[in-house]
Amino acid sequence: MAKKINNNKNFRYSIQAFWALVTNSFLIGFVQGKIYQGKIKNVCVPGLNCYSCPGAIASCPIGSLQAVIGSYEFKWSFYVAGFLIFIGAIMGRFACGWLCPFGFIQELLYKIPFVNKIKTFKGDRAMRKLKYMFLVVFVILMPIFIVDIIGQGAPYFCKLICPAGTLEGGLPLVLMNKSLQETVGWLYAWKNLLLIITIIGSVIIYRPFCKYVCPLGAIYSLFNPISVFKYHVDKEKCNNCHACSNSCKMNVDLVKNPNDLECIRCGSCKTICPTHAIEYKCLQKTSKKD
Repeated sequence: MAKKINNNKNFRYSIQAFWALVTNSFLIGFVQGKIYQGKIKNVCVPGLNCYSCPGAIASCPIGSLQAVIGSYEFKWSFYVAGFLIFIGAIMGRFACGWLCPFGFIQELLYKIPFVNKIKTFKGDRAMRKLKYMFLVVFVILMPIFIVDIIGQGAPYFCKLICPAGTLEGGLPLVLMNKSLQETVGWLYAWKNLLLIITIIGSVIIYRPFCKYVCPLGAIYSLFNPISVFKYHVDKEKCNNCHACSNSCKMNVDLVKNPNDLECIRCGSCKTICPTHAIEYKCLQKTSKKD
């Protein structure tokens, strides 16, 4: 069983690493300190990956959504909205578990040994709702209503909050550009402070940014109960041993709700289930065997 679990983890890590490399394959950008601005940049990727990362070849859907909403020529972005709905409707938060570079980084940080890893705490579930507040306030409302003299809003989540942007875009660009180094101020210091908090938090808590802050995870989570790809628990096979729930680092009770809003579809529950009671389900078809 242990070998099977490790194989499943290693397979997922391989997919995460591969996808992170693909979406950041403009490697010359890290040498030149420049951002790729080719035509592929008009395309969104499923995960949180900063537009300003020197290696990024495509766009973050959250950054794109804010850019359109905050534009003084505001037009509802059917492309970005349609992309998010499409990904969510097909796979729910599967994108968080398998295709998000910043989620992968947090998982690597969680592997660093620490004296007392925190699985949950009082107020944990309530704090999970914060990510919906970040989505509504920083991604939607602030870009619409806090504007400059020509009516242009700003991508406030990227500008004030997102540690992925600081790690993937802010730090490398400032380190490689002297002109940018002369312009950094309190906002850059604030973003770096949030990044440090996120890094330390990720060593202690599994994916804290995904649990409490990420607006992209908030959007995808709404589709978990209705997505094409979902989990199903065969009640006749389940012996209520709770091995699945005990193994879940997102603290989901699979028996109670296999398509909980917090489930990132990592598959650890399915692998560890001794009776193979957890199955993948696509529309009405289920995977009968692990």
